[in-house]
Amino acid sequence: MRAQLGDRLVIEAPATGAARREGEIVGLHHEDGTPPYEVRWSDTDEVSLVFPGPDAHVWHGGQDRQDALEPRLSGEEEPDRGEERQARVGEHGPGDIGRRVAAERVRQGLGREEVARRAGMAPEYLAYLEEQSAEPSVASLIRLADALGTTLVALRGGDIDLPPGLGHALRHPRLLELDPAECRARLSTHGVGRVAVSTPGGPAVVPVNYEVVDETIAFRTAPESAPARAVGREVAFEVDHVDAAMSQGWSVLVVGPARVVTEPEAVRRLIDDAHSRPWSGGEREMWVTIDPARITGRRITQADQ
Repeated sequence: MRAQLGDRLVIEAPATGAARREGEIVGLHHEDGTPPYEVRWSDTDEVSLVFPGPDAHVWHGGQDRQDALEPRLSGEEEPDRGEERQARVGEHGPGDIGRRVAAERVRQGLGREEVARRAGMAPEYLAYLEEQSAEPSVASLIRLADALGTTLVALRGGDIDLPPGLGHALRHPRLLELDPAECRARLSTHGVGRVAVSTPGGPAVVPVNYEVVDETIAFRTAPESAPARAVGREVAFEVDHVDAAMSQGWSVLVVGPARVVTEPEAVRRLIDDAHSRPWSGGEREMWVTIDPARITGRRITQADQ
């Protein structure tokens, strides 16, 4: 018998009439995947060291495994088992949950050891979730959400179509002004921001992928697009972050003239240093820069922080 982290260990003995039991393998003791295994049981959510006997078998990852885990002895659906399987598989592509877990962990500056300790799981299993096409149980996701100070819905991507900041305001909030150095630190090197421009249809605020080059904001766009109308005008550019779980956040506003970059060497440098292509795709080879004439920022936090 061989297994990997995230596989399911199923124990059933029809001949003896023993109750069927299953759990998620969250720890390995041998690199080749042979027993024993640390198993988190679905019925109790407890972890125990298991030396599988002849009545045990391993189901590996994937939808086929989930289908195979359906009760086969009585021919009847176990209560809520179908809903649990749907929750585990979800509607998202392979690895989406793991990428969200990793991104949130890195954003908070947390190591895997710390998050695994908070969630009560093996660091190796957390690494497996972040790097492989894993299908963690609902219980595992709840623990990870608690460890990261977020929600189960957020880890599954269920809030992707909702605006940020749906939580309640802090009981004693404090609004702080950020100095220019703090503003520049939050702008960092790249990210997603919004540029405010005037269009024939009226004012527009458009998200763009941006870079910070020598304290200048730079973004790629198409010549006929709304962001391209920033060229030759003084525009506003805004970046923010909202921590819905903690009801905290910050915003930075940059105001300054925008121009199109035409010098071949400057364009080549921007292309070489770009961290990613525009998320919206398409041909967007026109580079626009904004020279900050004024930079301001604010942060909302708890009054005692």
